Amino acid sequence: MTTARSQLICPDITPYYHCVSRCVRRSYLCGEDSHTGQSYQHRRAWVEERILTLATIYCIDICAYAVMSNHYHLVAFIDMDGVAGLSDSDVIERWGIEHCLPRLIQRYQSGQKLAAAEWQKCREIIEVWRSRLCSLSWFMKELNYQIARQANQEDQCTGRFWEGRFKSQALLDDKALLAAMAYADLNPVRAKVADTPEQSDHTSVKARLVALDRGKTSARALLDFIGYHSQEKKRGIPFRLMDYLELLDWLGRQMREGKRGVLDESAPGILQRLSLVQKECLTLCSELEKRPRAWVGSQRHLMHAKSQLNRQRMLGIVIS
Repeated sequence: MTTARSQLICPDITPYYHCVSRCVRRSYLCGEDSHTGQSYQHRRAWVEERILTLATIYCIDICAYAVMSNHYHLVAFIDMDGVAGLSDSDVIERWGIEHCLPRLIQRYQSGQKLAAAEWQKCREIIEVWRSRLCSLSWFMKELNYQIARQANQEDQCTGRFWEGRFKSQALLDDKALLAAMAYADLNPVRAKVADTPEQSDHTSVKARLVALDRGKTSARALLDFIGYHSQEKKRGIPFRLMDYLELLDWLGRQMREGKRGVLDESAPGILQRLSLVQKECLTLCSELEKRPRAWVGSQRHLMHAKSQLNRQRMLGIVIS
């Protein structure tokens, strides 16, 4: 039986999630069709642009992403504090970017006098939109719908484009977040479509490196690295960018078959800080998607999530 999405995505337990959505067709999402020779590589840019655009509208921040030939990975942060801090005008403005506003809301927005019942209806609509702006399910729905629509128009066909519901994994602690981000950013290297992370087109690590090369500290629509000395800041990736890049470099050398690499005696600083041994980090990144578990974290965090959800049983990937 399919598990309700509300039992898989619960921001009160963790704001971090790893999502995967796959294309259902043989002709690929973005790759090259070996039967016809037609290339769909330009669709990777569609997906990347759509992810970054929606991130500026929704209170869903992007930690990492990778757009592959027939699927994409997304590591997201649900910003509950951010959506709570939006004014009614902010909610209307954001929702109106992608949607047609009802006439009643337009009247409300322009300051026209409304009856009590109309004013109450406007308040109800705005609160519905507010809840959607921090909904990962709505984010993924609007992302996948637009890409499917564009692809169907290009292919001159109708029907399903995506393979059912997107898959999600709740990342219960920093170790799980680190593994999921590295797994996403290294997908092109593991798939042998790129030699190094910096050559991996349509990934978050490539976007961050391009931004750094241009002298910018932040990449468009991506959640910033705030470092482990800024734990009081809730909104941000709790690692240092340089540590993360060092870790990616090491993991990429270990995970690529046929490529020899020698690891220095000292592990990356981020591994030492998290007490995450090299072998464990490598295993997590290699098997994150192979093991169909919706929850990833330490035994303590898994038990906490189980208690919060009032579940008798919970299967997850346990990080010691």
